Amino acid sequence: MVKITINNKEIYAQEGTTILEAARANGINIPTLCYLKDINEIGACRMCLVEIEGENRLAASCNTPVENGMVIYTHSKRVMNVRRINLRYIMSQHDARCPSCPRNNNCALQELSSRMNMRYSPYGEFDKRAIQHKDFPIVKNQNKCIKCMRCVNFCDKVQSMNIWDVIGTGGNTSVGVVGTTLDKSNCTLCGQCVTHCPVGALYERDDTIAVIEALQDPDKITVVQVAPAVRAAWGETFGLSREFATAERLVSALKAVGFDYVFDTDFTADLTIMEEGSEFIERLTHREESKLPLFTSCCPGWVRFIKSQYPNMVDNLSTAKSPQQMFGAVVKSYYAELLGVDPHKICCVSIMPCTAKKHECAIPNLNDACGDPDVDFSLTTREVDYLINMFDIDVSTLYEQPFDQPLGLGTGAGVIFGATGGVMEAALRSAHFLVTGKNADPDAFRQVRGMDGWREAQFSIAGITVRTAVANGLGNARKLMEAIRLGQVEYDFVEIMACPGGCVGGGGQPIHDGCEFAEPRANRLYDLDRSSKLRFSHENPAVLKLYEDYMGKPLSEKSHHLLHTDHHGWKMPTEE
Repeated sequence: MVKITINNKEIYAQEGTTILEAARANGINIPTLCYLKDINEIGACRMCLVEIEGENRLAASCNTPVENGMVIYTHSKRVMNVRRINLRYIMSQHDARCPSCPRNNNCALQELSSRMNMRYSPYGEFDKRAIQHKDFPIVKNQNKCIKCMRCVNFCDKVQSMNIWDVIGTGGNTSVGVVGTTLDKSNCTLCGQCVTHCPVGALYERDDTIAVIEALQDPDKITVVQVAPAVRAAWGETFGLSREFATAERLVSALKAVGFDYVFDTDFTADLTIMEEGSEFIERLTHREESKLPLFTSCCPGWVRFIKSQYPNMVDNLSTAKSPQQMFGAVVKSYYAELLGVDPHKICCVSIMPCTAKKHECAIPNLNDACGDPDVDFSLTTREVDYLINMFDIDVSTLYEQPFDQPLGLGTGAGVIFGATGGVMEAALRSAHFLVTGKNADPDAFRQVRGMDGWREAQFSIAGITVRTAVANGLGNARKLMEAIRLGQVEYDFVEIMACPGGCVGGGGQPIHDGCEFAEPRANRLYDLDRSSKLRFSHENPAVLKLYEDYMGKPLSEKSHHLLHTDHHGWKMPTEE
């Protein structure tokens, strides 16, 4: 331990701790803008400068370790003057038309400028052409970029994709994609650069206006599905607790917005388990001629990753569509017949915790039901919160309203799809039944749970050893894939989600600058699973009815046509 003095207060800190960490541990606030612990500690923004007695130069507290006897001032006259100069310089290069920014009222720069009482604008005119890739799921507004390097370092250090980089020098320095454009790159669209950008330089394409047009079209039947992870996060924007902001209250809000039918993606999560679980058993029992390990295919960011980084292993992906896409296919076939309507009149919208889902629903060969896209629009959790605000809905007064039926019935197994390890656990629950004819304890496979980046577990099902692995975050996925490629590990079944923590930490979830909420959101999903009357996908009566009346059985010809896909049927930009 070392003894230091901060603002005339003597404190003790572990040797090697930074000044910033020591100050925050003792309730002393030092402003930051570019800082992300263990990821971006480069002092680029210069907001965390402090004065150290006896030192001529101010020090960046985020990467300066404490030393015994240090005397530090966090808000001296000199520090305050330099901070304001630095902030004014940052803002002089930032388009400050805040009301039209997607991060308005949730922007680290906006909050800091308010706290530091920046009362005048040294801002000039900005180039409107700097808004790039407007039709791509992720949009870049170069006028907003403050060159904090968060996107660069998160993409490099956590996701291992190295998409973003510094371009140019001096006054012409910018952050972009070297040698190409974002839409022509191998970007997985995980959206982690969006959620870790402190300002509005990166954001998802806004599809809310197109959805509103569909809602107001009298010839359209609007159907919306709600993904598992959304129910654990949608209320955060409004300051609601996770216990109050239930899926059923979101149903009430969506009805108020004007959707004709509100369904639960948990339904097709259960359907995915029936198809993917059956496919896994099929491959496992014919392992000599099958591609193992079987990789889950629910996450489009992961699918984009494997197609660009490990194309020779694409055939290991399950051919099962994601729950989002299965839902669209079922709505525009089975449900259209139940309603007795032309499927072309149905507008299918999904609410997802994900930016990559916008790409997934636009993949050309995902149109098996009627020739139209299975899913017309995919909105992020943030976008549905925008919709609720646009329609002036008072969320604090919402009552709970059940999902519509029959596509609104899901199980606890479907709910946990939103957490890392959830797809694996749900699949193993049903695989055990499909092999043995008996249910295991629903928590028998809980060993696959957790927030660790790469986890392994073995289970015995009817005397067959099943070797499993779960990874979340693409950096961890790369480590796992390299180990498989080099023959260092062997698995039968592998679940990978592109975002840290899984869908609960998705790139489309509400943004809380500097805070990660994947774990508490996942805990909420596991609570819902424990309290569910149905905890096995194969016991979902609405799914069983779908097979009885329409699909026949898992892996049937009709199931293959509507619920499975060819991952070679579309190409990444670098393959074209």
